[in-house]
Amino acid sequence: MEKMRIMLVDDEERFLQTTQKLLARKGMDVITAASGSEAMDKLIMENVHVVILDVKMPGMDGIATLKAIKSRYPLIEVIMLTGHATVESAVDGLKSGATDYLMKPTDIDELVAKAEEAYAKRKVLEEKIRVAQSRAVQKSPREILRETKK
Repeated sequence: MEKMRIMLVDDEERFLQTTQKLLARKGMDVITAASGSEAMDKLIMENVHVVILDVKMPGMDGIATLKAIKSRYPLIEVIMLTGHATVESAVDGLKSGATDYLMKPTDIDELVAKAEEAYAKRKVLEEKIRVAQSRAVQKSPREILRETKK
């Protein structure tokens, strides 16, 4: 089974370094980005399954980054993370395609559990896509019989 790849996106360097180390100790493959635009640049080159994304960042904020990720990479699951949560930002994030919303500081085990849930959701979607694609390629028994009668 493919190992989950996480991207942490936050403008707080200390948070990025600490959380990356904690997640790595839990056996996770983690890359980081210090801004929304850096995250978008890295997503071009990196195969990421789950993004953990800070809401409040200078420049391209979390909601704008979320919308860009979901428009270009709809299968990437995004968990919004903030120390400045408001009901409006949570609702906006969830409406824009976020899988979940967590408050800082968050327990590392809770973050891991949410990332694993998001990864499992992605795997289910990928399997549904594979099944739909294989059905589109496979011929039904009736089609095969029609072709042999010709």
